[in-house]
Amino acid sequence: MKIIIDNKIPYIRGALEPFAEVVYLPGKSTTADVVKDADALVTRTRTICNKEILEGSKVKFIATATIGFDHIDTNYCKEAGIAWTNAPGCNAESVNQYISSALFSYSLRKTFQLKGKTIGIVGVGQVGSRIAKTCKILGMNVLLNDPPRERTEGPSQFVSLQAIQDQADIITFHVPLNMEGVDCTYHMADKQFLRNLKNKPLIINSCRGEVFDTNAVKNALDAGYISGLMIDCWENEPEIDLELLDKVDYGTPHIAGYSKDGKANGTTMSVRAISRFFGLGIDEWEPTGVDLPENPVIELDGNNKDEESILADAILSTYKIERDDKVLRDNTNLFEKLRGDYPVRREFDSYSIKATHAQPTVLEKLKKLGFREMKV
Repeated sequence: MKIIIDNKIPYIRGALEPFAEVVYLPGKSTTADVVKDADALVTRTRTICNKEILEGSKVKFIATATIGFDHIDTNYCKEAGIAWTNAPGCNAESVNQYISSALFSYSLRKTFQLKGKTIGIVGVGQVGSRIAKTCKILGMNVLLNDPPRERTEGPSQFVSLQAIQDQADIITFHVPLNMEGVDCTYHMADKQFLRNLKNKPLIINSCRGEVFDTNAVKNALDAGYISGLMIDCWENEPEIDLELLDKVDYGTPHIAGYSKDGKANGTTMSVRAISRFFGLGIDEWEPTGVDLPENPVIELDGNNKDEESILADAILSTYKIERDDKVLRDNTNLFEKLRGDYPVRREFDSYSIKATHAQPTVLEKLKKLGFREMKV
């Protein structure tokens, strides 16, 4: 058996070597000639798994170590008898960390409180659900929009997109990329959507670049239909629109889900899927050697600080979006390299809190956010 693995997938080396010939390659090098004698692929979003590279190959199974799977031509795979799997939810908490940290950075820059602000979350899957929970802990008013879930579960917890346009101070998108159909999300944030925003909100895209109409978003900023913009996912990556980058408050190189925890989860789900499909007997495999944070204990002094300031200190101790924003602006031609060589980022549950002069209510909120071992 032969397995081709994207060489940027971490913690996987050695897992499948006892069972197969394993070849590690850059995603762009995974071509038809390379995969023709492979039995399985373990990949990421940058490898387009379609008829062009799969036709005539021995490939029986594709595992992508990512939530998204729009890089897999699922219709062709069905026709060709190729099974596939993605890694749903693997980096949901990483995106949650990214969004909550980004919101605090933005609120501090603009000098307003998050508490009491209304956030509209468009797409309430595993990512959107975690962000909703966090925003409620932070005291925000949360509006949820997810038509597929609403059709299945009923309307009680969901609102229309129009309600979000009317009420939200912040709108964050967490939808899959659907190019057509009743749940089409391609260019969801288009000229009409943006012109109908009532509160000049901050809008955020950390799902798929094509969910935003780039030209419409640039024009909306210039016209004052929106007051702020954060983009992690861009149209035409890695050839991003540099004019748009100049206009955004924060721009990052598609790394919202790039915590080491999220990557380890994606690798785990892929290896276990390969094991189940081929009967390798390592269905409970787990990675080892996941990088630790540089400073795993966060010391907080709540003296003369309000609750939101303490929460901001804790969250921003784990991740600051300014670093990724600056690196992208300084290296716009290295978009893929910035992703491939992304530094260690760990999620909230990799950190312990050591707090003084902090109210129990604040410590309880930190615990709900995922921080460990409250030490007072």
